[in-house]
Amino acid sequence: MSVRMAKWYAGIAWTGAGYQVEVLDGAGQRVAEPSSWGAGQVAGLIGRLRELGEQHPLAAVFESTNGLLDGPMTAAGLEVYRADPWLLPPRPLFGSVPARLLAERARSEPGRLARVTAEGGSLTGRADEYFEGVRRSEPVQAALTAAGRCFEHGSRDTPRAALTFDDGPDPVHTRRILEILDRYGVRATFFCVGHHVAALPDEVRRVAAAGHELGNHSWSHPFLPDLTPDQLREQIDRTAEAVSRVTGEAPVRFRPPYGALSPEVLTTLAEHPTTLTMWDVDSRDWAGPGPERIASTVLEAAGPGSVVLLHEGAGDRGQTVQALPSIIEGLLERGLELVTVGELPAPPLDHEDHELRLEH
Repeated sequence: MSVRMAKWYAGIAWTGAGYQVEVLDGAGQRVAEPSSWGAGQVAGLIGRLRELGEQHPLAAVFESTNGLLDGPMTAAGLEVYRADPWLLPPRPLFGSVPARLLAERARSEPGRLARVTAEGGSLTGRADEYFEGVRRSEPVQAALTAAGRCFEHGSRDTPRAALTFDDGPDPVHTRRILEILDRYGVRATFFCVGHHVAALPDEVRRVAAAGHELGNHSWSHPFLPDLTPDQLREQIDRTAEAVSRVTGEAPVRFRPPYGALSPEVLTTLAEHPTTLTMWDVDSRDWAGPGPERIASTVLEAAGPGSVVLLHEGAGDRGQTVQALPSIIEGLLERGLELVTVGELPAPPLDHEDHELRLEH
């Protein structure tokens, strides 16, 4: 895909405080003064871009370490593109390349950008790379699992399962999810992104006060294989610090955005004091198939020990909220107790050699 017809290019950079936006025209001149938006002001940011897009064709551009805006932006009808690492200079330890640079790259090399779709999300066009990384990671992940450093599901012999929610907190959907969980008297695990923790600390407190488990889902929801080891550690540590400042306790579990892995990522995680936490049931709610389909996908696959992947933030999660009562009722009817991931008994190890060996 190309952005050749677009006359204005909005580069969107992320920082620890939120987002920086700079808009250039086809000649590389500023359309407006650069603007800053807090992590909790995504709706305002998108509204501003839509206003500009009504004046002239507009392309919004971010890079692969920003996985929080593609859903809301494509849902709003914006034309969204991703600039990949090989098109950009090295990033800082924390944050993306500058917004102006992203806008300039889109203006000067429009044909090299990836058009982001609602179906493919921010990894549109990189599926082969994603699955190859997961495949290459299997031996290392198995070693981590054997060492008790990676958790995908619990024991199949205990009638317990865990619901997990990624990408929050969210100013609307988190409260609705908490209300439903409270109605049924069940607990869950919420894997939060640091960007949203910093913006919505009261929602994080609300989750913790209700007795749910908090997990770490990185700061900006990046594609982890694009990070250096130091950048990956910074994403995890800053998010843990943000949660700790709010609740007094740092999360001990880390879930990689998209479930994206590579041997290099896993080597870094093996040296970090966190437990990699995956899932064995994907609700596919991120695809927006409708509440009934989300519920049936979970109920067809879940059983004792299951860890169910759902989402609460980084987009309109209304379908997930609507599906949740049916999911809970269906699992409870099977005699499953719904608990946090930390309360699931670990499955028996598959082999006797449990020593963790990693190739560097």
